[in-house]
Amino acid sequence: MQAINRRSTLALGITAAATPLVALATSAAAQTYKPDEGKEIGPGVRVVDLGERDSVIPAYKMVKLRDVVIQPGAKTPDNVMKNDMLCHLTEGELSVVQNGKEFTVKKGDVWTCATANTTEGTQNKGDAVAIMRVIDLMTS
Repeated sequence: MQAINRRSTLALGITAAATPLVALATSAAAQTYKPDEGKEIGPGVRVVDLGERDSVIPAYKMVKLRDVVIQPGAKTPDNVMKNDMLCHLTEGELSVVQNGKEFTVKKGDVWTCATANTTEGTQNKGDAVAIMRVIDLMTS
């Protein structure tokens, strides 16, 4: 039997303390989707509706949450925004053209769009699936 000293006790304590942290980090991974999940809105682009609820923000009647899953090489056409929205890239990387200006968003980035004042199109130029989480702020 091996003697237990301060170093081995410290190592066991650190390991025990870190185990729940590793489990939490693993569970925070972005949700993945089956190839046929959600509604196809274009080649390689699917929308997965996640939920909706009445809003307590006076300017908005309802909020909706959805993920737009964009396969490598796929793109969305330029669209005029029908409502205000917040976007968050949970996976991958996207090239975004908003009101004629191009920028790249990476995992964890956020950006906004305004009703009727914003046109936007996206393209996944990477090798991995991109997931754009959208919070729609609905006035009607």
